[in-house]
Amino acid sequence: MVATWIIIAVVAVVALFIAYIYNSLIKLRMRVKNAWAQIDVQLKRRYDLIPNLVSAVKGYMKHEKGVLEEVTKARTSLMSGSTQEKAKASNQITEALKSIFAVAENYPNLKANENFMQLQEELSGTESKIAYARQFYNDSVMAFNEAIQVFPKNFFAKIFGFHQKEFFGAEGVERKNVKVEF
Repeated sequence: MVATWIIIAVVAVVALFIAYIYNSLIKLRMRVKNAWAQIDVQLKRRYDLIPNLVSAVKGYMKHEKGVLEEVTKARTSLMSGSTQEKAKASNQITEALKSIFAVAENYPNLKANENFMQLQEELSGTESKIAYARQFYNDSVMAFNEAIQVFPKNFFAKIFGFHQKEFFGAEGVERKNVKVEF
């Protein structure tokens, strides 16, 4: 009789331990999903701001039509695809926006335009939020990936089908040194 209660207690403790591990992995996975959703929110905000920026600079930048087309093309590819495709499109937009702001330096009237300045400020703030969201996402991915690789969670992660998540990485262009000339 006592042996039966001991076996029941051990089975209950093991079941609670497994449930704890499973729930902690679910929480980490949900944190990764939430972090990606936060990036998506900021990318959508930037996506919505870009047409306003393009229309504000169109009249001034007739000669730089290619830059505007590049931004529009990258914007279109941003809202569809996998995490990595969205990351790539986001990186392309970042580069294209840098080009627009660099080209705008050649147009003093554009730089002084209140709409352009306001859009530039909003996009700059959004870029900061995107950078923060990327960092939070990567921190969440690191915690999740670490959890499914350490013992004993790695054993249960394999059983329950948890797989590593990909980090939001910088493209090769973003890793290069920025050249500043005066």
